[in-house]
Amino acid sequence: MIVRKMEEKDIEDVSATCMASFLQSVADTLSEEGISTFSKIAASNAFLDRMKGDNLMLVSENNGKIDGVIELKEGRHVAMLFIRPEHHKKGIGRTLLSSALNHAKVEIVTVSASLSSVSAYEKYGFECKGEAGESAGLAYQPMEIKLNKAIHATSA
Repeated sequence: MIVRKMEEKDIEDVSATCMASFLQSVADTLSEEGISTFSKIAASNAFLDRMKGDNLMLVSENNGKIDGVIELKEGRHVAMLFIRPEHHKKGIGRTLLSSALNHAKVEIVTVSASLSSVSAYEKYGFECKGEAGESAGLAYQPMEIKLNKAIHATSA
């Protein structure tokens, strides 16, 4: 497995990876509005726009195929973490998260976790902070992880 920065040539595969994982794990818990909102966020053109901003996007590649993606917004917020459904529970999410956190610009990194992914984020060391909420049909649980400054400083 290789973890590297996402490139423009990856956008279609990354969008497909996000949608496949979302449709299997999250979509059936949301309204039509939530599914529509996510579809716009995961669209190729939306990824392209965010690549031009201050978002770090990393992909996991195995045998030339993308099997996971993480997006770290402004070095402080995990905006996306999706693994192809057939590759779940193989350590790809943990590896991507660890790689992205090496680029964090703050001591506390946040995520608005889909309700179905809360237990996975807890395994990664995140804790729930506050009440679950909803925005544009997307239900989420605010979570955060405190990075160990000493370890973080040496691994960056």
